[in-house]
Amino acid sequence: MIVVMKSGAKKSEIQSVLKKIKEIGLKPHVSAGIERTIIGIIGDERLFKKEQFSMLSGVENVIPVLKPYKLASRDFKKTTTVVNVNGVNIGGNNLVTIAGPCSVETKEQLLKTAHIVKKAGAQLLRGGAYKPRTSPYAFQGLGKDGLKILAAARKETGLGIVTEVMESQDAELVAEYADMIQVGARNMQNTKLLRTLGKIKKPILLKRNFSATLNEFLMSAEYLLSGGNENVVLCERGIRTFVEYTRNTFDLNVIPVVKQLSHLPIIADPSHATGRQDIVIPMSRAAIAAGADGLIIEVHTNPAEAFSDGDQSITPSMLEQLMSEVQAVAHAVGREM
Repeated sequence: MIVVMKSGAKKSEIQSVLKKIKEIGLKPHVSAGIERTIIGIIGDERLFKKEQFSMLSGVENVIPVLKPYKLASRDFKKTTTVVNVNGVNIGGNNLVTIAGPCSVETKEQLLKTAHIVKKAGAQLLRGGAYKPRTSPYAFQGLGKDGLKILAAARKETGLGIVTEVMESQDAELVAEYADMIQVGARNMQNTKLLRTLGKIKKPILLKRNFSATLNEFLMSAEYLLSGGNENVVLCERGIRTFVEYTRNTFDLNVIPVVKQLSHLPIIADPSHATGRQDIVIPMSRAAIAAGADGLIIEVHTNPAEAFSDGDQSITPSMLEQLMSEVQAVAHAVGREM
């Protein structure tokens, strides 16, 4: 349920509604707009009746939300959420590019790449300190040492850091270093991790699992929102299909559909969606044309020697080409890079 307060509702009237929600054992979620306040009611809706709230002073309307995801729904919040990451807004008219290597390999490698992506026009730097790998024998990341290297890159370039957390026990450590915490596809439904991150106010980049439906994707976001973290950005990174010529199938359909159903911003990851360096650029153009709020791109100075995901990492010269071509598409759809 959503309780819509009247324009100019008094603070005491809002507090009365919040008190009533708590009295019946449910959780309120307040969204204060310029003109009016909207209160989401989270929990078992069988515990209350609409009339319990519609008769309260200052209440304009009580609206049932039929979708399983409440706080992520555009029914709850009509305006698109804008998430600020180290001074960079994701979700507004300006598109955002997050770029960098799949893995933090060495300090020299990361600093060099950081300067390259900044020169090309990227606003945020990506790099994995913890790496979930299919094989237990593959490179697993540098851990805390990798986080320190990322922090050094931020200090030297000013670029905000986006990096992944894999386990709840590492959440606070990663939050100390990251400007935005990434939840990878494999952890999209790790509810313990999501609940932990819901209590951390750092922006979260939530990647869609390669087998997840749209409802499951948005329900994972709901875990973060219901925990109190409103700084959530979604990421489409491809799904598993019968296609064998790419790593995954880039589900471009989901981008405009998310825009209709949710107020959360969504960016695209054509690197993981395709797994092929040669089609990252055309699929980046397609993602922006479909309405994505930005891109996250894997870039490596020497993809053939990358510790991970070299096949899908583009070179610095390709990044410059990508930025130029994507900018033209952005202008065509009325947005800016």
